[in-house]
Amino acid sequence: MPFITPLLPAYPELLLLAMVCVILVVDLFVTDRMRVVTYALTQAALIGCFLTTYLTASVEPVTTFSGMFVDDLMADVLKLLTYLAVMVILVYSRPYLMARGMFRGEFFVLVLFATLGMMVMISANHLLTLYLGLELLTLSLYAMVALQRDSAVATEAAMKYFVLGALASGMLLYGMSMLYGATGTLGIPQLAEIILGGGARDVVLVFALVFVVAGLGFKLGAVPFHMWVPDVYHGAPTAVTVFIGSAPKLAAFAFIMRLLVQGLGAEQLLAEWQDMLILMAALSLAIGNVTAIAQTNLKRMLAYSTIGHMGFLLLGILSGDVIGYGAGMFYVVVYMLMNLGAFGMILLLSRAGFEAENLDDFKGLNQRSPWYAFLMLLLMFSMAGVPPTVGFYAKLSVLQAVINVGAWWSIPLAVFAVLFSLVGAYYYLRLVKLMYFDAPVDTAPIAPRMDVRVLLSLNGLFMLVFGIFPERLMWLCSYSIQVSL
Repeated sequence: MPFITPLLPAYPELLLLAMVCVILVVDLFVTDRMRVVTYALTQAALIGCFLTTYLTASVEPVTTFSGMFVDDLMADVLKLLTYLAVMVILVYSRPYLMARGMFRGEFFVLVLFATLGMMVMISANHLLTLYLGLELLTLSLYAMVALQRDSAVATEAAMKYFVLGALASGMLLYGMSMLYGATGTLGIPQLAEIILGGGARDVVLVFALVFVVAGLGFKLGAVPFHMWVPDVYHGAPTAVTVFIGSAPKLAAFAFIMRLLVQGLGAEQLLAEWQDMLILMAALSLAIGNVTAIAQTNLKRMLAYSTIGHMGFLLLGILSGDVIGYGAGMFYVVVYMLMNLGAFGMILLLSRAGFEAENLDDFKGLNQRSPWYAFLMLLLMFSMAGVPPTVGFYAKLSVLQAVINVGAWWSIPLAVFAVLFSLVGAYYYLRLVKLMYFDAPVDTAPIAPRMDVRVLLSLNGLFMLVFGIFPERLMWLCSYSIQVSL
């Protein structure tokens, strides 16, 4: 059927959309006791997308939908990692959702729609496609945060997220409309060509850039657009928090690469958005790490930790070269793995009627389960950047990229980042101290399902394995960026 061939790059997205429709219909006829059928279909949809993306992967970029959608190696790698992350999240969340009456078709459909939005963002080659993917993701996330309808905290978090998210989306859309006014095109490659050729109105471009960077800063949770992060992380059900804090960061990285680097990366604009990212990165590192020290709620602590990590990600992006972009991609992948494990531990210790989200809930974990205490130790060491965990190499690669730029701000900014990494190490190691040196407050037995036990163990051990052998993952990130730009 020749009319299907041009759609080959979008096969994974079409498959996922078809599966969402199937799941919506099947869920109507499934009783609460048989809800595992919906769960199994959701996992099957993700596995099918994984195989389709893998089998249709190509080193050479391929476009479809009149050039609005691109399939390149960076998109394939990020999509494959997104599928894996969402599958792991569903496994971690299953006991938590069942204990709270949230193990329903609505949750799985929203997860798949959010995943579809991420996939569209990752492969966007046009400003409208980029915005469409972003809105599909964020609208799904708003509904997921408010899914626990009897929780006033979750409803409040959803309202805050929705209002601030709508404001950020408006700013981003206004910036995109100004880009269209300055260049006369919405295609990202055409945008780059016109700017490079000097055919754009410079004053309008700079104003557009301010709005675009502000919108991106909100989606990343970078300072000064970070105010939603701690409230949403704390208020949302933990199963939703782990989703918000992991997979969408891969899509946000792709968003930055498509819009800032591929669309607005011309030399005359590079210095403009570099200056803004320097400020955002420095403020995120400082405010995120310092504020995290005062937190007693682990979810809020990890929220401020996320703000600090986004500062490191921006350091890789602002370097303005392929090495820095590769380091940024490596960092966001490692961050996603660390966040999955940390929130997976919170889900593990939570049970019906009890949320293990305070630091005190982790007291004496070594006495209750030495193995899970060890896994959490690896995760905290990796977040702090302690060798030989992979977090150390993630931070080191970003700092090397910044120093290699050779600009006047390179070394001071790298030193600044190292200093606030040391500040961040305090609150990570504080949790390790509570686990190993304090008496347990909660003595309930820890008896997870076998699939949760295996995946969580692998998740924690990957911090060590990728820390000892980081070369393959670093090469994959660097190579996929290199052949896609």
